[in-house]
Amino acid sequence: METIIDAHNITKIYNPDTVPVYAINGVHLHLEEGEFTALVGPSGSGKTTLLNILGGLDRPTTGNVLIGGVDITQLSENELINFRLRNIGFVFQSFNLIPVLTAKENVEFIMLLEKRKRSERAERAGALLKQVGLDDKMDVRPSQLSGGQQQRVAVARALASKPRFILADEPTANLDSKAASNLLDIMAKLNKEENMTFIFSTHDQRVIERARRVITLVDGKIDSDTAAVKVE
Repeated sequence: METIIDAHNITKIYNPDTVPVYAINGVHLHLEEGEFTALVGPSGSGKTTLLNILGGLDRPTTGNVLIGGVDITQLSENELINFRLRNIGFVFQSFNLIPVLTAKENVEFIMLLEKRKRSERAERAGALLKQVGLDDKMDVRPSQLSGGQQQRVAVARALASKPRFILADEPTANLDSKAASNLLDIMAKLNKEENMTFIFSTHDQRVIERARRVITLVDGKIDSDTAAVKVE
């Protein structure tokens, strides 16, 4: 399988000049195409910090992150923004949809930033919303959607740029059991049928049970890295 992410000796230190706090402490991580991986651990273990570093939303204090052979820690801010746009999809706990845009317009927004043609944006956004079961909600704004529906729009938006992988930070945290299960079904189907790589930061046992690899962080270090039982 193709290597998606190679992280070497990642350290993230807050307050380095006063009382240093090691959010991440010497993490090495290798992730391949098609993984369905969960980063887990207690609050404060560093899993969200690590996810943000892997996605280029935060920079490590030391270490390197290579994505498809590109060391993103060496990119300028503008280069990093462009790289994220074209290579990484994000799904956040709080959905982060633009409230004044419809579901379809929210999905199109990423492609608008990529300067794709209007016809291409509309066609792909429509296809993605259909894929996540929201083809009847294309012209509806986020406030008129349930939490589960909003998160499905967020997944469609994350897929819009055809990214190398998707990072999902507690994507089920604000969802009820049925909505969470539906969302995970969609993600698992995308992983299985399209080989889309998903990396989760989560406390949710439902996500952990679906993952095929579970990486446990404790005090900023990898405590265990195990293959999980695959749940169909």
